[in-house]
Amino acid sequence: MQRYEFEFAPQFRRFLLGFGVRPERTGVTLDGGWVIARFGPWVVETPVTNIKEVTVTGPYRWWRVIGTRLSLRDRGLTFGTNTRRGVCLTFRDPVAGVDPRGLIKHPGLTVTVADPDAVAAAIRLSAGIVG
Repeated sequence: MQRYEFEFAPQFRRFLLGFGVRPERTGVTLDGGWVIARFGPWVVETPVTNIKEVTVTGPYRWWRVIGTRLSLRDRGLTFGTNTRRGVCLTFRDPVAGVDPRGLIKHPGLTVTVADPDAVAAAIRLSAGIVG
């Protein structure tokens, strides 16, 4: 099992705490062929075989990335704690994440982890993605 922490920008910590998002309740885990992204009360789980692309992205505008963000354009989901950099995962089959009943499916997830390059490399390796 590999676990990766989110990078919390100091100026957004208090805001995120109000939604139950704190370091001990966040992280991205690779475990037994699964990627699990936990962000306070929100969780996205998918087998690595469902990941078709992994991209390091950023920087971002704070109002588009901080907190749990749902893109109205494509239903992509963001778990954001900083504006610097993150990892965008694109899925073959959309996954549940933002609503507890799983009615909204997301074609992608962006996570603002502390070491985006390491997370991207580990997920690519686990998923068999070249590049």
